[in-house]
Amino acid sequence: MNEEDSLETSHPKHPWKRALRLAHGGEFCHNLKSPWISILRHATEDTQQMPMTFNVSTVQARWLGATPVMELMIASGKAVPKLQLEHGLAVDRVYSGSFMTSLDMAGFSITIMKSDQTVLQRLDAATKAPCWPIGADGCHLPSKIPVPLPPPALATKNGETLGGPVQLNQQGIILEAAIEAAAKAVINLKDTLNEWDSKVGDGDCGSTMFRGATTIIEDLKCYPLNDAAETVNEIGSSIRRVMGGTSGIIYTIFCKAAYTTLKSSNLDNITPQKWAEALEASIAAISKYGGATAGYRTLLDALIPASEVLRKKLDTGENPITAFIHSSEAALAGAEATKNMQAQAGRSSYVFGEILAAVPDPGAMAAAAWYRAAAMAVMERCQAAS
Repeated sequence: MNEEDSLETSHPKHPWKRALRLAHGGEFCHNLKSPWISILRHATEDTQQMPMTFNVSTVQARWLGATPVMELMIASGKAVPKLQLEHGLAVDRVYSGSFMTSLDMAGFSITIMKSDQTVLQRLDAATKAPCWPIGADGCHLPSKIPVPLPPPALATKNGETLGGPVQLNQQGIILEAAIEAAAKAVINLKDTLNEWDSKVGDGDCGSTMFRGATTIIEDLKCYPLNDAAETVNEIGSSIRRVMGGTSGIIYTIFCKAAYTTLKSSNLDNITPQKWAEALEASIAAISKYGGATAGYRTLLDALIPASEVLRKKLDTGENPITAFIHSSEAALAGAEATKNMQAQAGRSSYVFGEILAAVPDPGAMAAAAWYRAAAMAVMERCQAAS
């Protein structure tokens, strides 16, 4: 394990330490607490001082000097439910702050203390100590975390619940293939998107899109694929649940606008013209709420050319599958053309033009990738069925 990808954990009063790999807050707090919970249990069994299954406890998360307050709050938020659910501790008070620091030491400590009502009253007593947090009167953290009941199953216009149809119709089969291909295209592009975005943005475009795409793959089996409108709505729900930042908002708007358009048709099988209309509605919604349009160096520079070509081809009577393929080529060309654009929206608008000229817009390339993959999957599935 390298020093760069690890953290050291130890006990402040005992000669014991070990290295833990870097991880997200929940996993790290679990790894941090597990050995000490075991040590405490073992110690109390030997000395009979304090059983670890007690009614009320106090948790103190200490800032050691150089750890950002946000990280301390994350540690506190992750530690408490794990102590409650995994170790059976009834946490009644949580204190987070700089109680005992060590100059610029990076890190934090977690202290667990058995507390009866007398101790709690003394902790809550009025004090003029400048750094001691003053708690609010009233109810404190519950001793048990309530587990919400699952929402009732929703029904589509066909009476089918949002748990995935038992058998897919032809539209459902094609839709499933298109969604899966689109999501996998984004997943495969993760590192490239991050590399581009590190030069013109926050460096997390690929990771953000990856979260959305992997969740869509996981949720795919539960989508009501025989109902296209409801499926698009559920894709939006998946995205909204896991994708943060501007991309999450934009794609939520995209799906909601498409859903509204598709839902208004009241058709069991959505026509190509209706799909084109849904794409146009999504583009209009993104432009309305995001303020961008063609030439702003955003995902719209991929979607707008695709929409225009799709509408033109369909209006001239071209085969819908061929029209879809041609529109996907327009999406790729539009995304590549963002290299020659000066950004007018998003983080890229703060980047020098010579840097922008070296890479395409990551959001546009991601949109072109999933659109192209969906078009190819539809073509292949339709050819296999014929």
